[in-house]
Amino acid sequence: MTTPAPLTPDAPDAVRRPLLTQEWLDLCFVHWAVEPDVVAGLLPEGTVPDTYDGLTYVGLVAFRMHRVGWLGLPGVPYLGSFPETNVRLYSVDAQGRRGVVFRSMDASRLVPAALGRLGFRLPYVWSRMSVETGTDTVTYTSSRRLPGPRGARSLLTVRPGGRIARPTELEHFLTARWGLHNPIFGGTAYLPNHHPRWPLHRAELLVCEENLIEAAGLPAPRGAPVSVLYSPGVPVRLGRPRRGA
Repeated sequence: MTTPAPLTPDAPDAVRRPLLTQEWLDLCFVHWAVEPDVVAGLLPEGTVPDTYDGLTYVGLVAFRMHRVGWLGLPGVPYLGSFPETNVRLYSVDAQGRRGVVFRSMDASRLVPAALGRLGFRLPYVWSRMSVETGTDTVTYTSSRRLPGPRGARSLLTVRPGGRIARPTELEHFLTARWGLHNPIFGGTAYLPNHHPRWPLHRAELLVCEENLIEAAGLPAPRGAPVSVLYSPGVPVRLGRPRRGA
């Protein structure tokens, strides 16, 4: 049985030579609890669902990707900045490394979406998207273009609240993920990341209309989410893929 590494709100390892640098801004984290058996068949080889108190989670995470840069070069202002919305699951591998598994990654720039899909085998799709900041709300919209399915969409509006001084262990479990598991190289690779500790805020979910989760091969959520969080964002360094999950 896999023994996961301890939960850590701070990145356990530095990424000294990043493959990619970027910022993740204006993030909205919405999560529903599910039984591990529901998602186990959707995870890459060599990984199992990561659980907290016997449950795992389906996450819908909307944000702005900002100034993606390669190999330490300055971030690209236009092609490297775009809205993104991810459907993600939580995984752990035989080495105990906790990660995320992306089931879909909607992005509004065609070129980055194509590069992520072809170069890293990530499930990027091209979508019509926006992130709009109001007086006290943030609204995220997404409507799938290519490769589909057409009609896959989401509309989220949140009202961020005060900063959380001491996030719970579950809130760290859902946000402090220091890598991703992804099928690549004929197996499963682990891609580490590093960023400062999340500045997390409570958030009120005012609107949630979506079918991205169902389009990603998961049951449609039932009931209200168990966690809604907001973060103004962090700068991120992504490391090179490591073989073997």
